[in-house]
Amino acid sequence: MSHESSLAIPAWTLPVVNLTELDDSALVGEAVSGRREAFDVIVERHRRSVYQVCYRFVNNHEDASDLAQDAFVRAWKGLKNFKGQSALSTWLYRIAVNVCLNRVSAKAPITEPIASTEYFEDVRIEGAQHAMIREERAAAVRKAIANLPEKQRATLILRTYHEMSHQEIADVLGSSVGAVKANFFHALNNLKKILGTEP
Repeated sequence: MSHESSLAIPAWTLPVVNLTELDDSALVGEAVSGRREAFDVIVERHRRSVYQVCYRFVNNHEDASDLAQDAFVRAWKGLKNFKGQSALSTWLYRIAVNVCLNRVSAKAPITEPIASTEYFEDVRIEGAQHAMIREERAAAVRKAIANLPEKQRATLILRTYHEMSHQEIADVLGSSVGAVKANFFHALNNLKKILGTEP
């Protein structure tokens, strides 16, 4: 083999890695090593679930989008501190919940207004009346959830809307399974009390 032919294929040439085929921990490694596009894949992979968590806290698309974006900015800044002791999705949930709790505690709870009944006065279609009643009940539940203490609200949202186990919620909130169970129990009781006093 001549000297020229040995230089034709440098020994340091690495195969191109398709980032979308990597698992989360490999993507974290790539992103921490400086590949910003690896973090873009993480965002694409988890943005829907992070947005949904945020939406359950604020019940508003625009605010939820802002909060989700804020959560990913914080995740990017703190990625080097992710140790992989829990799943990346759990870590992202924790950041999103903290961002939401900080925002919600900084301002009054955001609730969607109940639709005016005047609009429906002349409507005789039974389906529209049922839809209105369902929306009023849903709005009342969202308002009640917004009035729960922070840990109870977070536990209820993650358990009810995201169907997480008690252990997963404990990982997200950084608490014990026993505390999660207690928070969920108290959240349900408080919801019943709040909704029971609704006119």
